[in-house]
Amino acid sequence: MNFLDKVKNNREHERKLEWQGTFSEYLELVKERPEIAQSAHARLYNMIKHAGIRDEDGTKKFRFFENDIYGLEEAIERLVEEYFHPAAKRLDVRKRILLLMGPVSGGKSTIVTLLKKGLEQFSKTDEGAIYAIKGCPMHEDPMHLVPDEMREEFYEEYGIRIEGHLSPLNTMRLEQEYGGCLEDVMVERVFLSEDKRVGIGTFSPSDPKSQDIADLTGSIDFSTIAEYGSESDPRAYRFDGELNKANRGLMEFQEMLKCDEKFLWHLLSLTQEGNFKAGRFALISADELIVAHTNESEYRSFISNKKNEALHSRIIVMPIPYNLKVSDEELIYEKMIRESDMAHVHIAPHALKTAAIFSVLTRLKESKSRGIDLVKKMRLYDGENVEGFNAADLTELKTEFQDEGMSGIDPRYVINRISSAIIRKDVSSINALDVLRSVKEGLDHHPSISKEDKESYMNFIALARKEYDEIAKREVQKAFVYSFEESAKTLMDNYLDNVEAYCNKNKLRDPITGDEMDPDEKLMRSIEEQIGISENAKKAFREEILIRISAYARKGKRFDYQSHERLREAIQKKLFADLKDVVKITTSTKTPDETQLKRINEVIARLIDEYGYNSTSANELLKYVGSLLNR
Repeated sequence: MNFLDKVKNNREHERKLEWQGTFSEYLELVKERPEIAQSAHARLYNMIKHAGIRDEDGTKKFRFFENDIYGLEEAIERLVEEYFHPAAKRLDVRKRILLLMGPVSGGKSTIVTLLKKGLEQFSKTDEGAIYAIKGCPMHEDPMHLVPDEMREEFYEEYGIRIEGHLSPLNTMRLEQEYGGCLEDVMVERVFLSEDKRVGIGTFSPSDPKSQDIADLTGSIDFSTIAEYGSESDPRAYRFDGELNKANRGLMEFQEMLKCDEKFLWHLLSLTQEGNFKAGRFALISADELIVAHTNESEYRSFISNKKNEALHSRIIVMPIPYNLKVSDEELIYEKMIRESDMAHVHIAPHALKTAAIFSVLTRLKESKSRGIDLVKKMRLYDGENVEGFNAADLTELKTEFQDEGMSGIDPRYVINRISSAIIRKDVSSINALDVLRSVKEGLDHHPSISKEDKESYMNFIALARKEYDEIAKREVQKAFVYSFEESAKTLMDNYLDNVEAYCNKNKLRDPITGDEMDPDEKLMRSIEEQIGISENAKKAFREEILIRISAYARKGKRFDYQSHERLREAIQKKLFADLKDVVKITTSTKTPDETQLKRINEVIARLIDEYGYNSTSANELLKYVGSLLNR
């Protein structure tokens, strides 16, 4: 099937979704599926819930966000559970403006864009279907047709609460077009669309002197006054302001706190009472979720102004900090590059990770009470095991600073520098050193970085380089080990045999001579010392290994090389230590002999086939590690 056929199929599918009928026919639909009469807040929450929720390490992961927002799971969980969920249940939270507050390029706009796009798609599903009075410019809820005095009876029969009142235009239409017979009023299914201004509005502040309040609430159509005879005739009014058009869906206020006060006061009654004033009419009901976003300095300035107290009490602030996980920061850069025209350029393994290490270090705050440096803290945050710290320590660290992640380098700066490295080098490959060099050079031209910040950032670049040095050495050393996993497994099996004999006070039998012999203490210590196991701690460590083996055996599992993280690290380091001289000689020699050349070619092939390098980045890695080992 070609592309145009798919377009035709999509058009046919959307036509099948269309529906129109009388209000009485609509009520039959409501009886079968009460969810179609849900509020805007409930629809948005159900959209998120419909995409799926999973629990991971005590944190809820919402699938709706997971392919576009990285490292903000806790902020997203708070946003959904403290605002969207209670608002969907008609709790008082829904009468508040949702204000996303955080640093630049932290994901605020992305979250709002996802919500808007998500609502567009959700309105095309059965679960998110929306119906409106046909011909209404505000896509008014048909339930507003039910008279106030009959709403209690309606609730008893249908189990649906009705809020809001019929708009001036539809009040007139009910009388003039339908003779007051609400059951005959035509209802149609509508599909939310930002482009078509259906249920999604966006307001952006501009010059306060020239921006008109009509942008929000609509305006009089003076060309029709002669026809209708009065400015207070609703037919002479254009209900085309952003608040009008966002009815039934979501209204985005971009940089809300930069707006002139006269625009913000309209939000007071809209949030608290669900209506707003427009033209010479009674208050107009609107069912919409208002989302705004701003940065921290503007928010602090806003709340310090006493004149804003009334509006401040109607705002729920959700902090959206920078991501603090290296692995997620790396995903952010990958996504940005993937969406560019430079996705064909080879980026060597760990280049983006090194940039992410730098970024996260700039955002972390040094702990005052836990005795942990920033690098260890960064590893803990990223889910790594750090000796001497546990899950309780991690929780305590995360609550030590309420504003952690609200400052530091933004992802846009880093991706700009990565882009600069890609373009400037103009080759098929860039590595971690190219990226760090570009980040460093860019600090001189960054307009908002102070001299003090620059000094600390230079230090973070040095730390990121140090982290990369260790990664690079491990990568090359692993590649030098022929059949690394097999070698590691053999060494581990040997270690485990000796540990079992040691703990059970048994002898081992030489596989060649058959002679009995004591456990090889030298071998065991050479492995344990790699991860800092002291002489006094060796017995406890060995017994812990034996207990783990027994636990695996009881569950019918086999204890292998991947089963104990610290032991795996010790085995790797032991193998690397044994190989260090071989690596050093092979990578640093200028005129390798035939054997060395063969080994180099094998290592390069392995780096390409198993570790994701290309020939250029693999050769650069070998040269760099050779220089590191020769220092």
